[in-house]
Amino acid sequence: MTKTAVITGSMSGLGAAAATRLAEDGVKVIRFDLAPGSDVVVDVSDSAAVDAAAADVGPIDILINCAGIVGPNKPLWEVADAEWDKVFAVNVRGTFNMARAFIPGMRDKGWGRIVNFASMAGKDGNPNLSAYSASKAAVIAMTKSLGKELATSGILVNVIAPAVIETPMNDTTAPEVLAHITSLIPMKRVGRAEEVAELVAWLASDKVSFSTGAVYDISGGRATY
Repeated sequence: MTKTAVITGSMSGLGAAAATRLAEDGVKVIRFDLAPGSDVVVDVSDSAAVDAAAADVGPIDILINCAGIVGPNKPLWEVADAEWDKVFAVNVRGTFNMARAFIPGMRDKGWGRIVNFASMAGKDGNPNLSAYSASKAAVIAMTKSLGKELATSGILVNVIAPAVIETPMNDTTAPEVLAHITSLIPMKRVGRAEEVAELVAWLASDKVSFSTGAVYDISGGRATY
């Protein structure tokens, strides 16, 4: 039976790579994004809009939460309330809204895979990216909790923590910040979106069966714990 996946932030970067890779496995992919051309245009931070979109789509098997923003590149004490709130609205509340909307259908089926996207910043903290780092730490903690809540349901929930990956999202990252976080990678290069997509494909499949609430680093050796 063909499985159906919803992927947020799927018109570019890691989301687009994941969509392409899952389609290669015969998965029906529904792209959620704010960008024109997506299957469903939706702001993931808007819970009412997400609930309406989920009702239209119906039950799914796989949820990949890729939508995210970097936010301000500045010291914490210079970050405005609105800047902080916007990062958390997309990165944290967006992940929460999507999971809450689609989990009931997965529970009814007794099978599901949820893959959230965090970042090495959520484990190590990156200078001048306090809002982003804190939001990704929240996604990691949310995944750990949700994995335990659903552990006997047939739904597995895991989170990927990439180091810096060559994607359009990093085009807005300050050059000095990008240089710093790249210098932390022992392999001395940034990652490629298609490399991350391979990990997504495994976590979204039947091949993963005894892992939930786990953090999967893909960092070129940067991860230390």
